[in-house]
Amino acid sequence: MGLLDGKVALVTGGSRGIGAAIVRRFAEQGANVAFTYRSSAEQANALAAELEQLGVTAKAYQSDASDYEAAENLAKEVLEAFGQVDILVNNAGITKDTLMLRMTEAHWDDVIQTNLKSIFNLTKHLIRPMMKNRGGSIINMSSIVGMTGNAGQANYAASKAGIIGFTKSIAKEMGSRNIRCNAIAPGFIETDMTESLDEKVREGYLQNIPMNRLGKAEEVADVCVFLGSDLSTYLSGQVISVCGALNT
Repeated sequence: MGLLDGKVALVTGGSRGIGAAIVRRFAEQGANVAFTYRSSAEQANALAAELEQLGVTAKAYQSDASDYEAAENLAKEVLEAFGQVDILVNNAGITKDTLMLRMTEAHWDDVIQTNLKSIFNLTKHLIRPMMKNRGGSIINMSSIVGMTGNAGQANYAASKAGIIGFTKSIAKEMGSRNIRCNAIAPGFIETDMTESLDEKVREGYLQNIPMNRLGKAEEVADVCVFLGSDLSTYLSGQVISVCGALNT
């Protein structure tokens, strides 16, 4: 038996990186999974086919979580196909890093729209179905940068800090309805982006991480499994840092 048997999860930005690791872990633990992607249909559909080999239902949806109407349509399609959504993972996000002196309005707006408004969009459209289902778990992907700030990432840090405030507010609003809302704040995780880092930059990161290594996407996904499962039924409004003690 899996920790998520019988549950339905929706993961935004689920075709690659941390999102794909979450989708795989959920399927391995018995959840039926819907996930979104922006551009690579072939990669997303291949992942869905891979997951169905585990005996669960999996479906990829091309959708822009930052678009309010698209998010509404996505929620309707997933509810029609799966019947319910027990776990929502708001994972979609981008970076457009630059110092404030060089940051344009587009740099700011694009990051806030994708990282923060998308959280509002999907939560807004799935809160009522979760209330009707008498429960649910919302997991929002923040970042340690949202807790500490980082030079050259004012837009990203603001979006991720906003996610934390949003998470705590929804936890307080929806606690009486048995809907939990938590955030995960990953540190430096092995992804396509970190693989392309200059070796000196990578070493600089490692020197500041007490565990002396980058995290794995699967280690973030494992925390998502915990938060989505019945092992965390009294945990809400919290921010869990997955950072190797970097933010300590």
